[in-house]
Amino acid sequence: MIILAACAAGFILDLFFGDPAWIYHPIRIIGHLISGLEKKLYKEGTSPENLRRRGTLLWIGTAGIATLVPCLLLWAAFQIHPVLYFLLQSFWCWQLLATKSLKTESMKVKQALDTGTIEDGRKAVSMIVGRDTKSLTEEGVVKAAVETVAENTSDGIIAPLFYMMIGGAGLGFFYKAVNTMDSMVGYKNDRYLDFGRTAARMDDLFNLIPARLSAFLMIGAAGILGLFDSRHYSMANAWKIYKRDRHNHKSPNAAQTESVCAGALSVRLAGNAWYFGKLYEKPYIGDDIRPIEREDIRRANRLLYGTAVLGLLVFGLARLIVII
Repeated sequence: MIILAACAAGFILDLFFGDPAWIYHPIRIIGHLISGLEKKLYKEGTSPENLRRRGTLLWIGTAGIATLVPCLLLWAAFQIHPVLYFLLQSFWCWQLLATKSLKTESMKVKQALDTGTIEDGRKAVSMIVGRDTKSLTEEGVVKAAVETVAENTSDGIIAPLFYMMIGGAGLGFFYKAVNTMDSMVGYKNDRYLDFGRTAARMDDLFNLIPARLSAFLMIGAAGILGLFDSRHYSMANAWKIYKRDRHNHKSPNAAQTESVCAGALSVRLAGNAWYFGKLYEKPYIGDDIRPIEREDIRRANRLLYGTAVLGLLVFGLARLIVII
């Protein structure tokens, strides 16, 4: 019951306060750990096989340290007093979720377009995406923001919540370490193609179930939102596009929620994109039933919040049933 209560408390804290700048975020510590291990393990000019072995050591070291340290601190807190254990669990569950921060950062893109220039929009969206943004049109800027909200609904909220409901903040830290490694070294470029292979594959593996759960939860959220705004949310189309386009991405997980979001909003997402000065050809997701517009960033965030709340309720009920 403590883990369930801590997840609920952390979820509510995240909705109200997001990620305050004055609190040093633990993901930054994991990022420093990854960078430090990379400097020690990456060796220029070595064979692909050796790079893959070194990348595997990076994954083991990062995942192990990022999981063991919080678990030891939680154990120590429990030895002192169960209330301290609950407070630490709740605090870390709060920090490991990103519902409000994802909304806040994506809405900055809309605000930049509303009150500034296309350059302001490109700059704002560059803070939340990995692609090149300097040549994006307004449509491209909005699409990038909507896609980020859709994909990170799984990576930033549902997946960590899923793992925390199973094993508390300790397992949540494990997931965030896996996800952060992929975002830092999981690229298919000259430097990371071999060295980051383990990180990329492990991220795919540990997101396999959460990504699909996120998609179904988002379909449910689209249905609920459609009861109040049937013009802009369609559960039927979300299901249709999900079935058709959920594999329209090289990652087995990325298009799961993107396809639902595209279908729910009746817009077309994805397509070709530039990364590190190189054009990558990517299939479209969804149908361009109507042109995408700035307000779709806000609509995607409503889907995000609906999916997050449904996730808390469904996962919480499942854990309660298991406990009983």
